[in-house]
Amino acid sequence: MNASPDDPRARLRHAVYWLLIATAAGNMVGRILTVTSADGQTPFLSANDRSRWCTIRSLGDHGTYVIDAVIVQNPRAASFNEKFDKRWYSIDMMRHKGHDGREHFYSTKPTLLPTMLAGEYWLIKRLSGAGLEHQTFYVGRLMLIVTNVLPMILSFVLLARLVDRYGTSDWGRIFVMACATWATFLTTFAITLNNHLPAAISALVAVYAALPIWCNGERRWSCFAVAGLSAAFAAANELPALSLFAMLAAALCWKSPSRTLLAFAPAAAVVAVPFFVTNFVAHGSWSTPYAHRSDGAVLMTLDGSAQSDLERGVVPELLRQRIKAEQGMDISRAAVVTVATPDERWVLWDHEGHDRLALVRSDDGIQVRAWDNWYEYDRSYWTSGRKTGVDLGEPSRAVYAFHLLIGHHGVFSLTPVWLLSVIGCGMLLSARGHDLRSLAFMTLLLTVVCFAFYIARPLDDRNYGGVTCGLRWLFWLIPLWLVCMLPAADAMSSRRALAAVALILLAASVISASYASLNPWSHPWIFDYWTYLGWIRY
Repeated sequence: MNASPDDPRARLRHAVYWLLIATAAGNMVGRILTVTSADGQTPFLSANDRSRWCTIRSLGDHGTYVIDAVIVQNPRAASFNEKFDKRWYSIDMMRHKGHDGREHFYSTKPTLLPTMLAGEYWLIKRLSGAGLEHQTFYVGRLMLIVTNVLPMILSFVLLARLVDRYGTSDWGRIFVMACATWATFLTTFAITLNNHLPAAISALVAVYAALPIWCNGERRWSCFAVAGLSAAFAAANELPALSLFAMLAAALCWKSPSRTLLAFAPAAAVVAVPFFVTNFVAHGSWSTPYAHRSDGAVLMTLDGSAQSDLERGVVPELLRQRIKAEQGMDISRAAVVTVATPDERWVLWDHEGHDRLALVRSDDGIQVRAWDNWYEYDRSYWTSGRKTGVDLGEPSRAVYAFHLLIGHHGVFSLTPVWLLSVIGCGMLLSARGHDLRSLAFMTLLLTVVCFAFYIARPLDDRNYGGVTCGLRWLFWLIPLWLVCMLPAADAMSSRRALAAVALILLAASVISASYASLNPWSHPWIFDYWTYLGWIRY
């Protein structure tokens, strides 16, 4: 902590910070040591984290991003339950042609974080001899402590330093630290492998490094480098955090173009380069898996006479000849055509050459398109008719916006303490010359932009983040909200009635964070209660 040496209450205040940090850390570790899946066979709680664990194990045990050896226990089995290992199987996977020319299963998650954690797994395996296949609980829980809890402790320490630096009252500072350690969903998510914690922690580190540059004229190269590295890593884990990276880059370039170019940018490249390189090594594409969810380019067009063959599941001979002549693809006579969307779209699948094509009906005839929908495969959860519950998407954007703000997944209904962050931002924006004024403007702008981004998403993506305890896509903003809360907390500290209101908001937020403390991949308490009352149906 960095309070002034002439502050007589600094030592006591710091002691309270450490008590809050110690109890939060102990709580996170305790929950990790008991984390167990519903079937009791792994410490993985959802398809989301299992997907990442599959890549980590495959890289550490087999040296490949292909997860077939992890999820498939009997490739020749006819039934689904006999073919796949349910302990490792995840709906968050995709299938596409690999470097060997054959189709394989892969995780849908970005490759950088699992690749880094595969290095951690490799080290644990070398030092202890324990592996994820047989010592799943031991290795999984140990990695969760190292990956989630230790960085969270670092983030608490950095936040405490910011709180001490910019706060004006003991009560306000301690209140913000109490919110950070007990009232947010970051600690809730500490027991599962996810991208939200690294993104939030990285955003805090980036802001921590950038504030002295913007506010105090700091020109140390290390501050620029840490800001660039951390902001880039936040963006690598949460795409909308790219907006934070762009804002910090512009702000620091305004202060010192040379240091931004020679320190901030190269440090960011340390993240950007492996982000794209690992993705290319894994998938043979520079674009992430999320960009491969639709049919590819039009290769050729057939006249309508081919439709009768397609409806019978037969590959037209003319099509076979044209594909070979124009695309160099030799479709075997064993290839089959299946109907994906009646009267509109068919899929050509050649199991001998592992080639797929999409055949789409259009006004000009039937378009033959390259295969680029990696999420479409036999029994895929993401194909039409298989998704259930909130994954079906909310048809009304107005209803979606309501629930994101004050409804069953609402930022303010689940964690009402963020109302103080809004008030704090308003206070900072009205205080000319305040060091945090620019941060308040940036935080408000980022929050509005992110809300607008998710509300504007197509139907399939308007799913509240799936089965999860809160609006996880905005968790990376939590450290910024906490810092901006300071002025409001300080102002409420001098009035007993307002302090009581703040404590009520804190208690309500702690309830929401604790409700899902044993499994963050579960619905919020408001969602469960409204479902019980019959107000919502999914």
